[in-house]
Amino acid sequence: MTGRFPILYIAEADASDAILSSGVLAYLVEAMPQASFTIVGSPKSAPLFADVPRLDKLIVLERDSRLDWLGLWNKVRETRWGLVVDMRGTTLSGKLKRQKRAVRGAWEAGVHAVEQAARVLQLEDVPAPRLFVSDATRAAADALIPVEDVPILALGPGADWMGKVWPTERYAKLAVALVGDGGPLEGGRVIVVGDENARDAAHTVRLSLPRNRVTELQGRLNKLETVAALAQATLYIGADTLWTDLAVAAGAPVVAVFGPSDDVEHGPWGGVVVRGPRSVDEYRKIDPHLNQAIQHMNDLPADRVLKAAMKMLAERG
Repeated sequence: MTGRFPILYIAEADASDAILSSGVLAYLVEAMPQASFTIVGSPKSAPLFADVPRLDKLIVLERDSRLDWLGLWNKVRETRWGLVVDMRGTTLSGKLKRQKRAVRGAWEAGVHAVEQAARVLQLEDVPAPRLFVSDATRAAADALIPVEDVPILALGPGADWMGKVWPTERYAKLAVALVGDGGPLEGGRVIVVGDENARDAAHTVRLSLPRNRVTELQGRLNKLETVAALAQATLYIGADTLWTDLAVAAGAPVVAVFGPSDDVEHGPWGGVVVRGPRSVDEYRKIDPHLNQAIQHMNDLPADRVLKAAMKMLAERG
């Protein structure tokens, strides 16, 4: 260990959950400059922490199997840890040699995930989600965005489930209203982030504006490079997805479109949620397990989201 106070941080397997808890790790990095870090994550969550300062080791737990946990035990059992932070609530962390241990308890319904993460360390001031990016990561993102002194509107229109997909033409309508003639971000650039499932929406946005004003980054950036790109955004608008969580962790002003999702527990921390006329309970009456091929988001009009975006921009000057 290179640091004088070794910390083992066991992150959640789900990437979005790990992002929402990331403020706790960022707090430790800044509050304990004498500490070094070993971080455990899944193939989806571990890459989010690749640029953490004073990182000794990043361990990827490939599967959640007994054999994999045994392998992890063999990697961490010899160290006497200054602190073990266990965001998965495992039994393994209780068996390790350590001075202190902080472990997540049972999920608390009706409490935001970010607040629940802060309670693991008993923090009164709740740290916002934050992911670290290195200079190399930032340079990789910058290389794909034209250098110009203009505001940036970032869009995250893709979603893994059609129930969370907001109609693509409404993203295009917002882009035109915000960066087009007379808009508050007039002359600005639009960047689109996400996976390949955002491609159709990105094309629709690109066709609605002069081609040189839209940069399609979907599928071209890894998660930390996306954070670096979103840190430049004047405003971000997206659905209830990982990409919106990344925008929050980047510190971007966020407007999120929600429908069949519980924003009380998983909404964008510090951001604004815009919902349609139905509550989550009403969606569940139609789709009890929230997994059917239903376009739930069609009843959220673009004008309502535009109003929220304009208000946020006005408040931020």
